Amino acid sequence: MSQSITRQNFDEWMIPVYAPAPFIPVRAEGSTLWDQEGKEYIDFAGGIAVNALGHANPELRKALEAQAAKLWHTGNGYTNEPVLKLAKQLIDATFADRVFFCNSGAEANEAALKLARKYAHDNFGPQKSGIVAFKNAFHGRTLFTVSAGGQPAYSQDFAPLPPQISHAVYNDLASARALINDDTCAVIVEPMQGEGGVVPADPAFLQGLRELCDAHNAVLIFDEVQTGVGRTGSLYAYMHYGVTPDVLSTAKALGGGFPIGAILTTERFSKVMGVGTHGTTYGGNPLAGAVAGRVLELINTPETLQGVKARHHAFIEQLTALNDRLKLFKEIRGLGLLLGCVLNDEYAGKAKAISTLAAQEGVMVLIAGGNVVRFAPALNISEAEIAAGLERFARACSRFLAEGSS
Repeated sequence: MSQSITRQNFDEWMIPVYAPAPFIPVRAEGSTLWDQEGKEYIDFAGGIAVNALGHANPELRKALEAQAAKLWHTGNGYTNEPVLKLAKQLIDATFADRVFFCNSGAEANEAALKLARKYAHDNFGPQKSGIVAFKNAFHGRTLFTVSAGGQPAYSQDFAPLPPQISHAVYNDLASARALINDDTCAVIVEPMQGEGGVVPADPAFLQGLRELCDAHNAVLIFDEVQTGVGRTGSLYAYMHYGVTPDVLSTAKALGGGFPIGAILTTERFSKVMGVGTHGTTYGGNPLAGAVAGRVLELINTPETLQGVKARHHAFIEQLTALNDRLKLFKEIRGLGLLLGCVLNDEYAGKAKAISTLAAQEGVMVLIAGGNVVRFAPALNISEAEIAAGLERFARACSRFLAEGSS
């Protein structure tokens, strides 16, 4: 017997860790999506920077369907061709010599932090265990990664938390310098904070962290879960900044919607992780490897990466024109197609209200805290979809102002 599914069923059946929108998407193509009622939405959320090539991308479908007809899963007692090809693609495209595959950004950051601790313990002793992270960061929801993320609202209910993690102020090198010492095993940083408000790093800040890590034999970890795989207009944001980490975590866009994560590192650091030191049942399965391999082939091209930069300018130009008229935002910031519109002080805390109105007008946007409306659309979103989505967003912003900003 078939069953009719409604949004109310979420409230009845699911553990309530999310508060999803009142509509249920059922079909999508490119950057356009339709709900159960047939209403159309332009997708500027991109599955939180995941759907880098849009919905139902025909090339990714072909890759998935071809692999699905051959081999789905074997477990980590065996390897497979798609994941080995993907590893070589990532090595050839980046600073890395070695790759570890998992299923998500949180898992990738967990692996990166474990690697850093083990490298320090093996080479310098157990006292070298300190981790320096940054306030308002986000690195995942495991106990280790949520502790590294400098947002107490996400971690305080789960104490006691893993010890020896301290938090500096993002983009404040002096603050970081005060915490980094010879007992520091790792510094973990986002080249651009996503959940923390779409805040790009200052180049001198990242360069300074690189120098501090070198001086104190600490592992520099770049969390590129949200900024990676073309999001900033470079394949990875470290390339944009010209600062190379020791370990890089990647996920989200890597699978184009299929769950996969990874850490990239060099031979020097990878060799401390011997057989049995870490693992995952599903990580690097053939389905994920095949899809992610095709994602990289399509994104790591001059045409796609230049297209991200062109779309960035289109968004900035149109959002600036909107804001010149409505005076709603005090700053529009970001890199590539990860953008944040920061609300004026008089509208502080109202980003969620704007995103709700945007959905009513037929455009899906994100928030990054209470004060920032965030955009992370597909890297190949069309000019027509950008224009239509921003027209709908403008209507939502006008309604927000007309309805008393409530």
